[in-house]
Amino acid sequence: MKRLAPLLATVGLLATSLPLLTAPQAAAATPGYMRQKPAWHRCSPDQPVAYECATLKVPLDYQHPEGRTLDLAISRMKSENPGKRRGVLLFNPGGPGTPGLFRPMVLNAKMPKDVRDQYDLIGFDPRGVGKSSPITCGGLSKEEQGIGGAYRPETFPSDVAWARGIADKCREKSGDVIPYITTRNTARDLDVIRAALGERKISYLSYSYGTYLGAVYTQMFPQRTDRFVLDSGVDPQRVWRGMIQVWATEVEPAFARWTRWAAERSDRYGLGTTPEEVSATFWALVARADRDPIVQDGQKVTGDDLRADPSLFSSPYGASAVVKYLKSLAENGPRPADGEAPDLKQLLAGSRPSGPNASAPNTTAAGPAAASESVDGATPAYWSVVCGDTDAWPRDPDQYARDAVRDKAKYPLYGDFASNIKPCAFWPRPVEPATPMKTRADVLTVQNEWDLITPLASGQGLHKALKGSRMVLALGGEKHGVYLSDPASCADATVNTYLATGRLPAADVTCQDPPPFP
Repeated sequence: MKRLAPLLATVGLLATSLPLLTAPQAAAATPGYMRQKPAWHRCSPDQPVAYECATLKVPLDYQHPEGRTLDLAISRMKSENPGKRRGVLLFNPGGPGTPGLFRPMVLNAKMPKDVRDQYDLIGFDPRGVGKSSPITCGGLSKEEQGIGGAYRPETFPSDVAWARGIADKCREKSGDVIPYITTRNTARDLDVIRAALGERKISYLSYSYGTYLGAVYTQMFPQRTDRFVLDSGVDPQRVWRGMIQVWATEVEPAFARWTRWAAERSDRYGLGTTPEEVSATFWALVARADRDPIVQDGQKVTGDDLRADPSLFSSPYGASAVVKYLKSLAENGPRPADGEAPDLKQLLAGSRPSGPNASAPNTTAAGPAAASESVDGATPAYWSVVCGDTDAWPRDPDQYARDAVRDKAKYPLYGDFASNIKPCAFWPRPVEPATPMKTRADVLTVQNEWDLITPLASGQGLHKALKGSRMVLALGGEKHGVYLSDPASCADATVNTYLATGRLPAADVTCQDPPPFP
């Protein structure tokens, strides 16, 4: 305290000796980007008149706001009941790299009226995405737009070249921008949107990656945080390598659940009469497909492909249908082209989101989403955020090889995929550290029990990190995304009450979803 006394005295002296700012002086002290007014216009002639768009300007680097700027595309659908309007509800569907500009139209159709009336619904494309100055890596191949493959010693040098190649291409084409495509800067953009809308606070609804963005906002701008719903949570302690590795740890109990479910229905699926037999059937199919890929209509599925999407096992029904069908193909050969056979890639798409977050993610194991204005899809923004948010990524390629070997032994379904090398090993160092979660945040987190893209362990981590939060857990829920994604979800009522009244539950809520299939 003695050391602080002179400093505090100096601060007090300065405070008392400075003249009070006049109103024009106070306005001048506010950065120009915080004084913008949106020029709203109809988004498109073929879309509703009530769906309006505008473009704001935000600093590329908030530490040097007088420098280069980025476009920030925003949209709105105003409340039709001004007497009940509370404020604005911003929405982020996930990602990173997923556009959100059109989402107000989805929410407008799905939200209960007593909730909908209270808010102007606000969408936006995050920086570097969609219509918000999309970044590019100059044209990535299909393989370069994925999240990486299985680890094998003989192919690891090519894996390293794949990761380095993506980082090099992105640096060459967008190297002056990608260091600033981060969650912290996107949170700052949210506050620019708030100011441009003339609001003292914002409310916020988000899924998946958007929950981490929302959590960061609550820490950077706690006084601006109103009603926040963080659905399908990202654990701040796991960003970002740990969020990929958690897919490997959490698919294992889901796989065990599936083997029990399929064994109980052996007469329907023929995969085995015990969980052990079902498991053996699956692994035999993996080994067979690695030796001799399963083919239909020119599509090949290897054993690695069968392991490449842990979300497949969110739904025992879906996993059983997929494995039964592929087993039949492997044993009996391709079926005649009669229009009845399902698409193999769709079969292997796993448990995909539906509802407001339906396009995030939509590639294997929650990698970069496809929808974007960029020629490279969402991949540049995805890696910019995932690599640029934290300096926790190993820089030694051999570390990834060691981790992949270790994790394949511990988590055979997806362990080697999760820990194999990623472009972050060669990405530019972050310009600022990750955000510590130290400030109380009275927000609502929402989670399905068997979501394998943001698994329960991750959602619980988010809830734990945000002191003051409450959690709604839907037991038996399987989808990635809870609120408004399934009319039968037991969680919707609690979320609606919170958004309508601002009252958090007195304690965490656990409810039971009805089984999706018999």
